[in-house]
Amino acid sequence: MLIADEDYDGETFTGDLGGGSGASAENARFLECTFDEADLSSLRASRARFSECGLTGVRGAGVDLSETTWQDCTVRGARLGAVQLYGAQLRRVRFEGCKIEFLNLRGAKLLDVQFVDCQLVEPDLAEAELTRVRVEGGRVIAPDFSRARLKDVDLSSSVVSAPRGITGMAGATISRLQLIDLAEAFAVELNLKVTD
Repeated sequence: MLIADEDYDGETFTGDLGGGSGASAENARFLECTFDEADLSSLRASRARFSECGLTGVRGAGVDLSETTWQDCTVRGARLGAVQLYGAQLRRVRFEGCKIEFLNLRGAKLLDVQFVDCQLVEPDLAEAELTRVRVEGGRVIAPDFSRARLKDVDLSSSVVSAPRGITGMAGATISRLQLIDLAEAFAVELNLKVTD
């Protein structure tokens, strides 16, 4: 069972970490820890710190990771839903082969973050700050970029569909084919009338 305000160094976590009723790991610090096939459902770990950690095959819904700090971490094969990462700071974090639905990154700061072959369903990036972020392969479905700040963000090798907050995509790189695919969404956002 995880404990709030605790220091964890080099430990491996498996099984049900949420405890079914929402265990608390708030303000905990994780250094070089491994989360292997763990169930994070209803886990509350706001303001926790993760450094040089690996998460493989984690799953769960209703995970509160708000205002957490992540550095030099890797997340592989995660299956998560309704994850709260608002106000979080992610630096040099790599996501591989993950499916994450309703990811709340509102107001978060992402620096040198990679999403490789991931499926992100309705991620909320409103007011987030993304710098040197790459989305390689995979799909980004109905993302909200409202008032986001992007710098050196590469979406060109992924499939992006039904984005909202189009003006917040300024600073991103997309492919020519993506531009064609997204033309209708751009027209709707900018209130353009398109005739044949």
